[in-house]
Amino acid sequence: MINQAVGILGTGSFMPEKVLTNADLEKMVDTSDEWIITRTGIRERRVADEHTASSDLAYEASLKALENSGVKAEDIDVIIVATVTPDMSFPSTACILQEKLGAKKAAAFDLSAACSGFLYGVTTAAQFIQNGLYKHALIVGVECLSKITNWEDRNTCVLFGDGAGAVVMGPTEEGYGFLSYELGADGSGGPLLQQPGGGSRNPLSPTLLENDMQYIKMSGGDVFKFAVRVMEQVSESVIEKAGLKKEDVSLLVPHQANLRIIDAARKRLDLDTDRVVINLDRYGNMSSASIPVALDEAIKEGRVKKGDVLVLVGFGGGLTWGGSVIRWNM
Repeated sequence: MINQAVGILGTGSFMPEKVLTNADLEKMVDTSDEWIITRTGIRERRVADEHTASSDLAYEASLKALENSGVKAEDIDVIIVATVTPDMSFPSTACILQEKLGAKKAAAFDLSAACSGFLYGVTTAAQFIQNGLYKHALIVGVECLSKITNWEDRNTCVLFGDGAGAVVMGPTEEGYGFLSYELGADGSGGPLLQQPGGGSRNPLSPTLLENDMQYIKMSGGDVFKFAVRVMEQVSESVIEKAGLKKEDVSLLVPHQANLRIIDAARKRLDLDTDRVVINLDRYGNMSSASIPVALDEAIKEGRVKKGDVLVLVGFGGGLTWGGSVIRWNM
């Protein structure tokens, strides 16, 4: 059995130009800048225009990741797009992206695990490469959550933003790259965070639209308690699986949902704030895009060097969670 070491060869990200600030939201719903910042840490988010779909954001992020990796689109063997806001039910956004990129030999499929989607995609791709089936994989976390957000619901509209992050994965030198993975789910918590309408359970209809079932529904308090617990547990678990200790961690790259959730995980790992990547103040919760965007920005800012130990961890609707440890290979 082949046991090839697998690493990230290049990263990229892309966000829409339009910025929606908390001050803008004050004019739309009964909320305030102070209330949003205190409870979430979010100051602004990006919103795609009516002509922009998830594949458009994914394409731009992918071009950057390919350029930074030195891998050509025609050399990508598999494309995995993690999203809960695909362009359409089918064909997959991954297939649409494959055509846009000209990655003609790549297998392509979408993966739905909400905010944990990128980690699910990375873990899946790593197995393909590790066992020798594929050499290069393109994984994209992308969302246009503004398209399924009820802008009259003050409990959810303040949270979400649009964006895309991409990574190219491939073989790396032994001792570097991904050291451990963990994925999990608890379907009993599905109703806590969902988009109830538009699928085969509740197909699109005038009644569905009248009841706003096409929008995100969330039980915020329950999700918060779940998130704090699982972020701490998964972070510690993947560090242990990698044969490392908390003090070995160079950088925590968490899902960007809520500053209080991130801070709880940081304290559990005994990390100073400068060893945690935080950008939710500028982008809000971009679901599957949040971790790859945060990773890409950390690299651009020079916060990651070869040999650093990175912990990626997230949670999402499903309920789902995931984590991974990487010894940086570039």
